[in-house]
Amino acid sequence: MDRARIETLAAVRRARDLIDRDYARPLDVPAMARAACMSPAHFSRTFRDAYGETPYAYLMTRRIERAMALLRSGTSVTEACMEVGCTSLGSFSTRFAAVTGETPSSYRAREHAAVQAMPGCIAMARTRPVHARSSRTSRMREAPAADAPVA
Repeated sequence: MDRARIETLAAVRRARDLIDRDYARPLDVPAMARAACMSPAHFSRTFRDAYGETPYAYLMTRRIERAMALLRSGTSVTEACMEVGCTSLGSFSTRFAAVTGETPSSYRAREHAAVQAMPGCIAMARTRPVHARSSRTSRMREAPAADAPVA
């Protein structure tokens, strides 16, 4: 890998770190591109090449991931929506359902005993939303039953 490619990937990684750190703040592609010192169009193409999804999709996946943790802890859907930086409850609920396969209300009402029994780092990895690459719908990994071995 040549030096220019490494520098480009490092710049995109800075923007990804910004998303991971400031997901609850208002972020848009131009702001992310500024963190990478790139034009928005070039940044979007480079980000997608590096991480397999657009910067906005990555941001929303992070927000949904954090909202899932809040909903598991009993936070209301509206509070979770606002806490993760979404401003529209309708858009949040639609995106949540598209990513996880269920509404935020049904996810919150569901039993999460298996996840609560796991260490936080494992629970985060096991409940991370996973987008389906081959179809238009998305799915998420389900946490194993409490007595199932963790891989």
